[in-house]
Amino acid sequence: MALTIYQLDAFTDRVFGGNPAAVVPLQDWLPDATLKAIALENNLSETAFFVPRHDEPGAYDLRWFTPAIEVNLCGHATLASGALLLDRLAPELEAVRFHSLSGWLEVRRADEGFAMDLPARPPEPVDNGGAIAEALGVRPLEVLRADKNLAVLIDAAAVRAVQPDLAKVGRLEGDGLIVTAPGPDGGETCDYVSRYFAPHAGIPEDPVTGSAHCVLQPYWAARLGRDRLTARQVSARLGKLTCALKGDRVELQGRVAYYLEGRIALPG
Repeated sequence: MALTIYQLDAFTDRVFGGNPAAVVPLQDWLPDATLKAIALENNLSETAFFVPRHDEPGAYDLRWFTPAIEVNLCGHATLASGALLLDRLAPELEAVRFHSLSGWLEVRRADEGFAMDLPARPPEPVDNGGAIAEALGVRPLEVLRADKNLAVLIDAAAVRAVQPDLAKVGRLEGDGLIVTAPGPDGGETCDYVSRYFAPHAGIPEDPVTGSAHCVLQPYWAARLGRDRLTARQVSARLGKLTCALKGDRVELQGRVAYYLEGRIALPG
């Protein structure tokens, strides 16, 4: 049995930038053990699998796996899956909808490549951020938490410089740690910057994280007094996003670059 696999770099306009995601279209679900084995073999931050919903044109069931676990939301692999469908597999569509562990998600064509609709997850202040400060090695200006922990630093240079103790990050409550600060980033104009660490999921540092912006965008929209903002995730691969808060949803816009198309040879 052979499956087609694609690898796309999300939130970038060039190969080797942004966040690489593997996408494997299926007609029917394979056993979870097989999905986990494929994700582990790919060794990317996420591998996405989708199956068409035959009762609704343009709709798909979507799941995401890191090399270690299945996750309940992944933005960059959703963007990559939507781009693959709209560009190559179902180009007659203007938008696709995915049913996921985080409910319905949509990807549509947009001026800046593709727009993705995700749930907003506004963070709340944490009374005792001592464990986060200890994990970071610096004391944040603020510590908050939604599903992910959020540490606010003074500027982009501080975010770039941070070297967290990943063993301590992995022991924090919640889904990893976002580090953020207001822009600009050196000579680059942006409203805010971030990095995201998720060793509990087998991802020491994620290059560009759509789900992190479900937390970041509500925070920065409230702090800056604007619903539409530009963001940079300042990992080594760098990602650029345009973000908008729309009620209880976050819209992320970004581009996608195609890197690879191949075949998976399954045993049996």
